[in-house]
Amino acid sequence: MSVVRDLIRGVLALDPAAPAVEAKGQWRTFGEISARVEGLDRLLNRLGLGPDARVAVFMNNRFEAFAALCALQATDRCLVIVNPAYPDATICVDLVELQAPVVVAEASQWERAGVREAVRSIGAAGIVMGEDGAPVQFVEGLEEAEGPDLRRAAPGVVIEMLTSGTTGKPKRIPLSRSSFQHSIGSTVEAGQEAGAPPKLRRGVQILPAPLSHISGISRALTAIASGRQNCLIERFNVPEWRDAVVRHRPKMASVPPTGLRMILEANIPKEDLSSLTGLASGTAPVGDALIQAFLDRYDLPVLANYGATEFSGGVANWSLADFREHYARKRGSVGRLQRGAEGRVVDPATGEPLPFGEMGVLELRSRQLTNPDAWLRTTDLAVLDEENFLWIKGRADSAIIRGGFKVHPEDVVKALEAHPAVREAAVVGIQDPRLGEVPAAAIILAAGHQAPPEPELVSFLRERLTPYQVPVRFKFVDDFPRTSSMKPALPELRDLLSNRR
Repeated sequence: MSVVRDLIRGVLALDPAAPAVEAKGQWRTFGEISARVEGLDRLLNRLGLGPDARVAVFMNNRFEAFAALCALQATDRCLVIVNPAYPDATICVDLVELQAPVVVAEASQWERAGVREAVRSIGAAGIVMGEDGAPVQFVEGLEEAEGPDLRRAAPGVVIEMLTSGTTGKPKRIPLSRSSFQHSIGSTVEAGQEAGAPPKLRRGVQILPAPLSHISGISRALTAIASGRQNCLIERFNVPEWRDAVVRHRPKMASVPPTGLRMILEANIPKEDLSSLTGLASGTAPVGDALIQAFLDRYDLPVLANYGATEFSGGVANWSLADFREHYARKRGSVGRLQRGAEGRVVDPATGEPLPFGEMGVLELRSRQLTNPDAWLRTTDLAVLDEENFLWIKGRADSAIIRGGFKVHPEDVVKALEAHPAVREAAVVGIQDPRLGEVPAAAIILAAGHQAPPEPELVSFLRERLTPYQVPVRFKFVDDFPRTSSMKPALPELRDLLSNRR
């Protein structure tokens, strides 16, 4: 039984005239989603691409991509993510390497330089998702999938998910259908009575998380399978997010950590956020100082979570009840491991489990992982306590080795962001001929502040860090190079900081 497929089909059939998704200021109905599900299914069947077929889709936060996501979930096909945020040349290379039998995109994406030629070169078909009521149809000249090297199916795989590309070139991770079903299905069922029939529910989910990322996919599908409406924000920005909160009056809203800083800097009036009981935030670490700032200014809990593409979503999070009861004594935690998830911390050298409270490499076991019976070793340093609260202390594979001394970038970032002139910081290792690697920092200034002189900044950091942790180079920037999930893109940041100009 496909839980997510049946939930989506049940919801789409309830009231075709009911509004389902707000995108670009326009409401689109459940009936419009159903029409695109049927249209895409019909063309894929004509190509001989049934269940488990690989379907590459340009996934942005627009109605057409959202409808394609629903269509593939409702027909048990495999979604292969294409990230429209990449440059044209990068996308064309990606399409050729993917060898998917069909590529689906809205009309504007098909006009990008080289896209049609790349799809034609591998003998794949092309489908355009009609905009503004236009039908789902083949791209002219791309009506067949006849390439000899096309990889047509991925049995048991629900999504070939792009990683965020924070630490290097993004790669695709196949998410098993069974794991994904458990992750989404259990979240939906947790919010309703067991066996309850599908129904439309009140409340609008505001979705700034990109649909090219696991957090956006999970939130979108959880909402639609629960019968809730979605408001799509193509890329997080304070004015659009604030407007959506004021109009839709949600009780909860999701915001990336960078967005939290932007909201504080914009000094949004407290009354604009009065409907909210909390904010969910993830995709990157949420510092305790940032959480405290929202409590002080808005009396709003920020509910951090922890997950990854490989986990098919989140595995630990703060609930509102847990936050109110435990946060004062569990500060800095990403919350409690979710029901059905097990965790342990092991010695990075020996793999031996460590006692509660000691730091090591995190391992997880859960039904939503590809192999639910095996421990999956992450790349994260962590602490786990007796009550299953989890602290993420940094990445085990991102440490900077400076002349034999280990520097964790997260420690340096935390110290930098304690400076009143710093809104956000990012730290990477750059090559050094004598020491191997040394830390360097990029800094975004807080509103109304000028860049502090470097000696002053070094003195400030020396009061909080050991000498070998202090960066050797500082660069003040308007913004970082970022991934689609708004994390600092570390390879590009490393290039930026390695350039002395």
